[in-house]
Amino acid sequence: MLDRIRKLEENISELERFRSSHTVEEVRRDRHLEWALRYGLFEAIQIVIDVCCHLVSEYNLGAPTTYSECVHFLRVGGYISPGLAEKLTAMIGLRNLLIHEYIRVVPEKLFSLLENVDDFKAFIAEIEEHLPKSDA
Repeated sequence: MLDRIRKLEENISELERFRSSHTVEEVRRDRHLEWALRYGLFEAIQIVIDVCCHLVSEYNLGAPTTYSECVHFLRVGGYISPGLAEKLTAMIGLRNLLIHEYIRVVPEKLFSLLENVDDFKAFIAEIEEHLPKSDA
């Protein structure tokens, strides 16, 4: 579990670096930058999903059939706050758009999502409160 949390921290740092070194105009003009941003967001969201589903299974919180249900069970179990659960559920929706390309997510929308990097930090903080000391 710790390795996933650390990988998410690395992703957060990269997303913050991306935000401080690029503009939405650059992302709009450069397909490679758009791809990097899209993948960075996707990977960070997927790590959150993996951690959520792992914890639900490990602590026997329920039998989720969707990624969003993993978040729901963590919220109901008191592992994450209701506000964070809402944000994570929205992230999962974005992940589905990114991976399945149901619609094209425009560069402006992708870049605006960099303003939500702190949600990943909040997730780590709330989850680490509940991990055994050997995992935290």
